[in-house]
Amino acid sequence: MKSPRRAAPLPVGFFERSAEIVARELVGTLIASTADGRWTLGRIVETEAYLGYDDPASHGYRHRRHAQNAALYGPAASWYVYRSYGMHWCANLVCLGEGSGSAVLLRAVEPLDGLDVMRHRRSVELVESLCSGPGRLCQALGITRSELDGRLMRGSPVEVMAAADWSGVIEATPRIGISKAADWPLRFTAAGSRFVSRRTVTSKLRAVAREHPPG
Repeated sequence: MKSPRRAAPLPVGFFERSAEIVARELVGTLIASTADGRWTLGRIVETEAYLGYDDPASHGYRHRRHAQNAALYGPAASWYVYRSYGMHWCANLVCLGEGSGSAVLLRAVEPLDGLDVMRHRRSVELVESLCSGPGRLCQALGITRSELDGRLMRGSPVEVMAAADWSGVIEATPRIGISKAADWPLRFTAAGSRFVSRRTVTSKLRAVAREHPPG
């Protein structure tokens, strides 16, 4: 696949909105990584919104602050990377503005290019298993805390770009893998994608992708 590296990353203004809107509109966009000097490319097919102060499942609930979540309170369009269960990195993009504590978790990516690199990093062959989950996609794309945490997305080794050729349908479901506010319909997936982290019964909330193109 021809590299779209010269395509402009999504602008800061894209992220200066609620995490719910950003999470929905990130589905279908492209994510490119040059971590460790190796090229990988995928399409974001699953995200989750975490709303900050009033969201019990958010790391920014009641604006709790500590050394490990400092980047969550950074400027819009910056990375917040944390360790899940002491095992896996999880990549988030900060929304609204500095101090908001809201962000979008990247949950799954459809691999498009650099599959040999992804397979080497993940030690798996099945393409559907390379990036189907927050920890898996970070491993496949070479995302670590030291590489991205607190950095602006634009100009970092991992950038997210619009994809004019995607016109799929976005479905909303309750969030998964959490115990608090798990029924809030803030998980967004590309309908019918075999690359999402988990198949669920979707809610009636459904939107045709990209009524208003990003930018």
